[in-house]
Amino acid sequence: MIHRAKSGHPGGSLSCVEILSVLYQDVMFVPKEWKKSPDFNKRDRFILSKGHASAALYSVLANLGFFSCDELQTFRQLGSRLQGHPSTKTKLEGIEVSTGSLGQGLSMAVGVALALRLNANPAHVFCLLGDGEMQEGSVWEALMNANNQKLDNLTIIIDKNKLQIDGSTNDIKSLEPLDKKLEAFGWQVYRVDGHNEEELKDALVKCKNTKGITAVIADTIKGKGVSFMEDTTSWHGKAPNDNELELALEEINA
Repeated sequence: MIHRAKSGHPGGSLSCVEILSVLYQDVMFVPKEWKKSPDFNKRDRFILSKGHASAALYSVLANLGFFSCDELQTFRQLGSRLQGHPSTKTKLEGIEVSTGSLGQGLSMAVGVALALRLNANPAHVFCLLGDGEMQEGSVWEALMNANNQKLDNLTIIIDKNKLQIDGSTNDIKSLEPLDKKLEAFGWQVYRVDGHNEEELKDALVKCKNTKGITAVIADTIKGKGVSFMEDTTSWHGKAPNDNELELALEEINA
């Protein structure tokens, strides 16, 4: 998709594929017949705060039947429903809110979770953040507000691939000790291998059934599965050429 569009973010998309796959296949209740199910309003909500990883989200949604896989070929093209960042204006099945302005997604998730509770709706809200965007002050304000509101219908997942567009998150503005900071803000924290589907499933199911606000720190590798992309800042936002695509697909399919 990114190769065809000659634009996109392969590194951060590959780091969160297992997270998204487990969420949609094993944890969340989301009817595939978008807006047609009688239980549609009770669906769990997902917000991709790190909206630049849209290629991963679109791929998971298409492969689960939310829309045709053929539509993936239109990624990032003019007039496509599959824009570079998820947008509700395109009316794409599975997209709850427009995201991509980093640091804003969790604030929206807090608002959605509060609205659901006020309406006595049992749905759960999941929000996926990048560790780079957690350097934004608005994220920490939202973390405090979620605790203040006691939103036990909210879970955040942090795609901790330890890189951002300018380099290492530790070098630019360290988040450590992240687990202790989240706990100090009132969050119950689980830490998992973000590429281990069993660990992810176990932690996320626990989060959904836990009283209190919950967070999963998923340790991941940017560009996971492609040797020349792994743990490399240069592949934050760059499309592979023909030769790189061929090699990447060989490694992923090996």
